[in-house]
Amino acid sequence: MKPLLYTFRRCPFAIRARLALKVSGVEVDMHEVSLRDKPQALLVCSPKGTVPVIQFSDGRVIEESLDIMQWALSINDPEQWLDSPHGASAAAMSLIGQNDGAFKQALDLYKYAVRFPEHSESYYRAQAETFLVELETRLSHSGYLMGDRLTLPDMAIFPFIRQFSNVDKDWFYASKYQHLIKWLNSLLDSIIFQAVMLKNAPS
Repeated sequence: MKPLLYTFRRCPFAIRARLALKVSGVEVDMHEVSLRDKPQALLVCSPKGTVPVIQFSDGRVIEESLDIMQWALSINDPEQWLDSPHGASAAAMSLIGQNDGAFKQALDLYKYAVRFPEHSESYYRAQAETFLVELETRLSHSGYLMGDRLTLPDMAIFPFIRQFSNVDKDWFYASKYQHLIKWLNSLLDSIIFQAVMLKNAPS
């Protein structure tokens, strides 16, 4: 039996897992989850109740999106997203860690600023911009985040920059982050992204 992937189409964590599954060619069955009505089977195998989650026929579970990416790429990595013979390098994981930590926290406050009236939307956006500056600097020197080719950090981080840009598209596309905008647009236009965003898309 194929592993079962619990996913949600617009979730950036789920998007990056699907991207790695797609490029690796590892086949899974996909179950699109309603976040308002999570299936009991998901909660049984992963009580935290978030997606993505992969469940194997032998009962094993992978509960974190980055672990799913690395698992799929360890099986097959045709485009060499992993940038070292032993997986992702420390530098790659450090950059992803910045995204998943402070930037994701700031992004959530910015996206849902109305729920956090202690500060303005622009204040929360400014907190997130610390990471945007880091990415813009990198992309001003090379086409991708770790150099001249696409690697794991590009695909692990890009869904979150997409989410950030969607909060206020007019502001983002008029901003000073022109290298970041070019990078984002190229990934939004990519065949692999469009494939994994199809409704009920097979992996």
